Amino acid sequence: MKLTIFARLICGYLVVFLLILAVSVYMNYQLAQFENITHSILEVDYRMQDGGKKLTDSLLSQLRFEKKFMVSRDEALYEQFVLARDDFQRYLEEVITFADTPLQKELLDSVKARHKAYQALVAEEAAHVRANESYTPTGFAMEKEKTADRILENLQTLAVHSQQNTLEKIKKLEEARINARQLTMGITAIALLAVVILSFFITMSITYPLAMLIGKTRDIARGRFDGHLPRSAPPEIKELGVAFGSMYQRLKTLDQMKSDFFSTISHELRTPLTSIKEGTSLLLEGVGGEITEKQKKLLRIISGESNRLIDLVNSSLDLSKMEAGMMAFHFTPADIRPLIQKVTAEIEPLAMAKKIRLQVESQEPLPPVKMDREKILQVLRNFLGNAVKFTLEGGEVRIIACREDGKMKVSVSDTGPGIPKENLATIFEKFRQGPRENAGAGKGTGLGLAIAKQIIAAHGGEIWAESEPGRGSSFIFALPA
Repeated sequence: MKLTIFARLICGYLVVFLLILAVSVYMNYQLAQFENITHSILEVDYRMQDGGKKLTDSLLSQLRFEKKFMVSRDEALYEQFVLARDDFQRYLEEVITFADTPLQKELLDSVKARHKAYQALVAEEAAHVRANESYTPTGFAMEKEKTADRILENLQTLAVHSQQNTLEKIKKLEEARINARQLTMGITAIALLAVVILSFFITMSITYPLAMLIGKTRDIARGRFDGHLPRSAPPEIKELGVAFGSMYQRLKTLDQMKSDFFSTISHELRTPLTSIKEGTSLLLEGVGGEITEKQKKLLRIISGESNRLIDLVNSSLDLSKMEAGMMAFHFTPADIRPLIQKVTAEIEPLAMAKKIRLQVESQEPLPPVKMDREKILQVLRNFLGNAVKFTLEGGEVRIIACREDGKMKVSVSDTGPGIPKENLATIFEKFRQGPRENAGAGKGTGLGLAIAKQIIAAHGGEIWAESEPGRGSSFIFALPA
């Protein structure tokens, strides 16, 4: 099932949307990772280090106040010690709540147990002091100092661990940033490439059949009815192609009917025209009796028009045969220069009558070309005859033969009025003539250039015209050398 143009565009937009959505989802995922790591650093590691510092300060305050109390026995100092102890316990409970590694929890549990042991030693010694009992202060001092040192060591280890944990998370954050950047660039590149490829194929699936239809329309406008219409296309364009194909076949049939009509009419006209021509010639020769000068003048007009009609019929028949592929060509290797000389000699009297200078230029040597001599003579006569016909008195016609890009090229240039650019593409069509007539130029059949085009095409060559209004024209053909 072929997708419509609308469906193809929707599918293309959907793919683009999904690619953009995938990139957005991945970016949000990476941002969430960054946020989690940043939150862990700020809410855990930073607070752990700050809590460790507060615990250390609080412990040192307890040591300072309890030592002073033991010496001075001032209850105010013991109250300060109690406040510092309560702060320590509060800080310790807060730190325990956001500890996120086994080592941190283990260290904090050790700190909590040792702090209880330290509190028990202080309470026991304080009881002895308040009761004025005899005891060994040195023993208590050593035990308290030993316990406090271990607490401080634990807090120091906790601080180092928190710093290392922070550094590791920062490294992970950097690695995540690098990976995210690389993956994002890769995904973006793949997405862009996919969009470009998808857009290209969707565009081609739409524009290619349209371009074929446009090209076929131009071919039909030039009178060419060969080739094929697009078969693979979206339903809308395919439907257009079906309608176009129907029109194409109809036009092709009409063109064939027209060609058949001209061929039949030309064939049927040739016999009566020949009879009219022969009868007119017999009358002019006096076979039917004496005729007056006025009658002779009318008969000469009839004879001239008969000749013109016979030429038109013969040209139509030749063109019909060529278009049908029934014209016989006899290809032999030959030199083009003798043919140019022959045609130049034939046209020279007409050129002299119009005071037109004929100039022939050719390279030495020119390679022999496989050609049908008579048919190429027909092309040269058409080119040279048109050039002399449309060149004003005192002008110039130049024939140039040379080898160029592996081909034998012949051009016939004149100094006539020229041909408008919009007519250059149509003058090689049947019954089409360029609007460059002058007062001295007779009306042609409109088939000469069409026949020349068929002849050169049968030789595998190219034919074209170059012109600029007011600066003359050049008719050129090139044959494989």
